[in-house]
Amino acid sequence: MKLLNNYEKDGRPLEELANEDRFVLRFGKIPRLQQRINTLTFMGNFPDSIKRLQPQIDSLISASMSIKSSDKLKKILEVSLEEKKTSDGKNNISKRGAAYGFRLQCLDLLLETKSTDRSQTLLHFITNVIQEKYPDLVNFHSDLHFVDKAALVSLDGVLSDIRALERGMEMTKKEFLVQDDSKVLKEFIKTNSVILESLIKDSKTAQESYSSAVEYFGENPKTTQPSMFFPIFGRFIKAYKVRIYQSKSFGPMMPKMPQMDLIAELKKRQKPPVREGKDGALEDIITDLRNSPFRRGDGRRPAQRQDS
Repeated sequence: MKLLNNYEKDGRPLEELANEDRFVLRFGKIPRLQQRINTLTFMGNFPDSIKRLQPQIDSLISASMSIKSSDKLKKILEVSLEEKKTSDGKNNISKRGAAYGFRLQCLDLLLETKSTDRSQTLLHFITNVIQEKYPDLVNFHSDLHFVDKAALVSLDGVLSDIRALERGMEMTKKEFLVQDDSKVLKEFIKTNSVILESLIKDSKTAQESYSSAVEYFGENPKTTQPSMFFPIFGRFIKAYKVRIYQSKSFGPMMPKMPQMDLIAELKKRQKPPVREGKDGALEDIITDLRNSPFRRGDGRRPAQRQDS
């Protein structure tokens, strides 16, 4: 472009230039060329940006709200912690909710902790308890929405893209002040300003909902991304569904060895050991394992071994 401008300044005949060069030379004389190009680019990309961001925001809101508000999930966590204190199923729940004292990593621990013969996990025990005592909770996962999709959302990335859209809309409005006779600019601003405002409002709802859900489970929303938070629930739900399917297809898979094997395995996995009164998830599970032996497939308790 600089060479073409110098060519014209030197007074050389434009007719000697190729058609493409003459077009570029005239094109470069358009007032506020860069601003206009940027505005047109923003306007062209705006619909696709909205189409890409809105589903991510919606999935984040739905997943966050459903996880925090699901009474069935709360009950599942209570069963996992074995906080059941009375025979009618009522539980003592602290003021901070059913998830108080429950670290999300314990859900993974339920899937990973195996008996010494490697045939059973704590999930087997939890699933059996749910099927036998809480059949209304078997499909608890139906309360949770878009967990897998929310796990793919980068909240920081979404918010950054929305800020870019805000800057682009402001740039477009400034261009309209210069070209106030442009019907295209006027119609674009009138129609899409409302859409952008709605997206911004939804993004704030997504932030609040996500932060509330993460804090409810004792995590820090500033350091816990959706890609860390939601997959924990996703893994648990997936493994739980497999276990339910196995149970319906092949019958209960009762452990071949006493529940003390699971207790021993749990103890080995405590690094560092969990202290009573803090994050007592493991201690609660261990206590229940001691007090509630596995039942055999016929529903009877295994016979107690007599010391000789």
